Amino acid sequence: MARSSSTRSSSERRVLDEAGGVRAMTWVMAIMLFLTVLAAALGIGTRTSARSLERQLSGRLTVQIVEGDPVARDAAAARVLALVRALPGVRSATAVDRTELETLLRPWLGEQGADPELPIPAMIDVDLADTGSADRVAAEARRISPSARVDRHQGWMSPVTGFMATMTWLAVALVALMVAATSAVVVLAARAGLETHRATIEVMHMLGSTDIQVARLFQRRIAIDAAIGGTIGAIAGVLVVLFIGLRLQGLGSELLGGVTLDTGGWIAIAFLPLFFVLLATVAARVTVVAALRRAL
Repeated sequence: MARSSSTRSSSERRVLDEAGGVRAMTWVMAIMLFLTVLAAALGIGTRTSARSLERQLSGRLTVQIVEGDPVARDAAAARVLALVRALPGVRSATAVDRTELETLLRPWLGEQGADPELPIPAMIDVDLADTGSADRVAAEARRISPSARVDRHQGWMSPVTGFMATMTWLAVALVALMVAATSAVVVLAARAGLETHRATIEVMHMLGSTDIQVARLFQRRIAIDAAIGGTIGAIAGVLVVLFIGLRLQGLGSELLGGVTLDTGGWIAIAFLPLFFVLLATVAARVTVVAALRRAL
């Protein structure tokens, strides 16, 4: 009797496995996982880069000493540098070499940028251990030199961090859209399978099979297709992410090179196929059980 029941169950699985609509789930899931991995990598990478950029810039500022007289400018810069270095909360303060400034200005000023009479501001790069010390540094610098200007790096990079935040939320929206689209595809595939095997399901009911047993057959087939397709799509997506990461690092850009995945990001990517298999299985079970109960 047990052997007969096992043979019948195996035959039922083979019959339901022949549904062409469900077989197409393999490729659908592969495409969905491929696009989801790319979107998730984009969101995680840009968020990681934005956080790293915020940490680097939040405690950095540049003090400019604007004086027309080179002697007065250099003297004021020296006093400001000494005072800033002595302030609590300041990790380091370094005067920017004039040669470096001339090199930066050469594309715009040409050889005139090396003219010693050119009123180029003296600059001091300050690295703060405590971001709350920025106002104190600005106040002390202006006390010594009223013409001193303090530029906070975080302020002039805020448009970049804002853009990266927008890209992160766009990636989140794309992942949510892929989840919704995958659920809809699974529902449609399960309904198509029910229509294709309506007669077979009626015979199974007459033989004593319950709605839950029939639903298990469908969810098993869809889970297998989702697992195979999800693995293919995830592997392809990871390969593309690795390729893009190598190309970004090859650009030599500090900003773009920071768009990388940390350990937590790779773990999240690795769990995406499992999540989509679970999503497809649950969606198939709920759809089939609800459809069979409505048919009663």
